[in-house]
Amino acid sequence: MTEQLPDNFRQITRDEHFCFSCHPGVPCFTECCRQLDLALTPYDVLRLKNRLQMHSGSFLEQYVIIEWDERIVFPQCYLTMVDDGRASCVFVSDRGCSVYKDRPGACRAYPVGRGASRRDHAQKTAERYVLVQEPHCQGFAEPIDHTPEEYLRDQGLDAYSRSNDAVMSILQHEQVQQGFRPTRRQLDQYILALYNPDQFRQEMSDGRISMRGPLGPGEIQGLAGDEEQLLQLGISWLLQEFFDQ
Repeated sequence: MTEQLPDNFRQITRDEHFCFSCHPGVPCFTECCRQLDLALTPYDVLRLKNRLQMHSGSFLEQYVIIEWDERIVFPQCYLTMVDDGRASCVFVSDRGCSVYKDRPGACRAYPVGRGASRRDHAQKTAERYVLVQEPHCQGFAEPIDHTPEEYLRDQGLDAYSRSNDAVMSILQHEQVQQGFRPTRRQLDQYILALYNPDQFRQEMSDGRISMRGPLGPGEIQGLAGDEEQLLQLGISWLLQEFFDQ
């Protein structure tokens, strides 16, 4: 999050109170599911592909647009939208979200935005919060009180934040800040390890890719099926391949 926030964004402290609720009785219900660019994190893809019982490679082909922009360091993944004139989310219906229990982190957090930063080797993550108040949203008229910290916890964001924060070791790596730019091969590795975990596990199990040192207990659990640990293994492999760590 930059210092210059958009007009509809307001910085808020973690213990500041606000009123908000979203439910089918709110007149603007599902309006926030339209006319949007929804960026997906690696953990979002894990949850969605499992919900749909799909291989992660098939999920990427069917539901994800990968943006390869030379102006940004790493590619960004976006959920496809329905071509209905309103750019509606592919999972939204008149009754609401069809994947609600496994909806992306950005949907869970709305209208709260969480920014996180961490310097190399730092043990503590620095957090900042904003409140997004878009003109169409009438959820702020609902008399349900929250703080940002309470709201994100109640929306089940803990696992999402934990995984997203782990990816910061790549996105905010010191070498990236010093000008590191990945090769096309490394960009493909980035998508494989973070967004195509089923294929990554297969290639790791087949010996087509490997770690220089022996795998730890958590990394072995990742190959055996623990997908949060698998994501951490993917991060460790990328740190090895990109930054020789």
